Amino acid sequence: MDSIYRCCCGLDVHKDTVAACLRKIGDDGKVHIEKRTYSTMTKGLLALSDWMTSEGVTHVAMESTGVYWKPIWNILEGGFTVLLVNARHIKQVPGRKTDMKDCEWIAQLLQHGLLNSSFVPPTPIRELRDLTRHRAKVIGEQAAVANRIQKMLEDANIKLASVATDVMGVSGRAMLKAIISGQEDPKVLADLAKRRLRGKIPQLKLALEGRVTEHHRFMLGTLLDQWEYLESLVKRLDGRIEDVMRPFQESVELLKGIPGVEQRTAENLIAEIGNNMDQFPSAEHLASWAGMCPGNNESAGKRKSGTTPKGNRWLRRTLNQSAWAASHTKNTYLSAQYRRLASRRGKKRAIVAVGHTILKIVYHMLKHKVSYHDLGNDYFDRLHSEGLKRYLVKRLEKLGHKVVLEPLKEVA
Repeated sequence: MDSIYRCCCGLDVHKDTVAACLRKIGDDGKVHIEKRTYSTMTKGLLALSDWMTSEGVTHVAMESTGVYWKPIWNILEGGFTVLLVNARHIKQVPGRKTDMKDCEWIAQLLQHGLLNSSFVPPTPIRELRDLTRHRAKVIGEQAAVANRIQKMLEDANIKLASVATDVMGVSGRAMLKAIISGQEDPKVLADLAKRRLRGKIPQLKLALEGRVTEHHRFMLGTLLDQWEYLESLVKRLDGRIEDVMRPFQESVELLKGIPGVEQRTAENLIAEIGNNMDQFPSAEHLASWAGMCPGNNESAGKRKSGTTPKGNRWLRRTLNQSAWAASHTKNTYLSAQYRRLASRRGKKRAIVAVGHTILKIVYHMLKHKVSYHDLGNDYFDRLHSEGLKRYLVKRLEKLGHKVVLEPLKEVA
């Protein structure tokens, strides 16, 4: 095989050490190999960088090993062309598994141009990604605490959730605080209801009559404190994300025009794929990277499986959530697509398909900087109008009707 890079280096990354193999083609045309091991402490990584610079290394490749690749990437990013490679794509031949053999194998694949680099966004997007993912985790923890509060209320035979839609709303929290402080009178607790919930005061009086013990009050107090702390943390993250998102505000406003995409969804999308679509050759390539398309597993002309690849689970979740929101919109192309697919393929497959469509829309909007244009909820009817007419006529004929189609006269 032809050598693409004259001097390159393969890295096998671990928590405490990194094994490096340098492959250099000399003036005699022979490949010279040198292997070294460095510490992953900052001093060791700087020594690794200095060594590769002195040897004339231009390209470096390493596996995406957990989070251990990140400090190495941060130090080497400016001085070399660094490739972060999916570990599944460079699996070594069985029976040859040592750190030195691994880094030598990576270097050999790199020198012959057989490695494809993974998508690593620029530093501002990586920082935004950290923030949005942390916010998603905190929101998940907050939901778990709310479930534990509901469990404790049920244990005390307080049926607040049977009357109030949101136990952790303004009214619900006021009632919880009163219960924690020792209030037991259902009338007094029910009178804390706000706005529309006041119309359900008779039901609240029945629901709030329970058997609350000191143990219940203590547990509810600790859980409510935890929930409120997580709520304040989410607000802090929202404020920080708002500051970091300012350079990308134009892209966010574009994406908010898509049905089912609101501010938080747009922030998550920008954090996962960035606002520069040049790193993805096509919308289909982006969908494959995200894991929002059928997989390929075919042999001897038979398709064995179409399971979607793993992809980016954070992006998949965001797209599925926005697809579910879009399916509930009125008179839109995306809601029509969902209904059309859900009736034949089921709701889950329809959600994935709509999420795939949203991702392709996002790709073209960010690439060409254009606003969203909805095709309308009758798009599929117009696309297959003749087939739809035949289908509807056939249905009516099965019901015993004679159907004669006449075009409407255009009004002058």
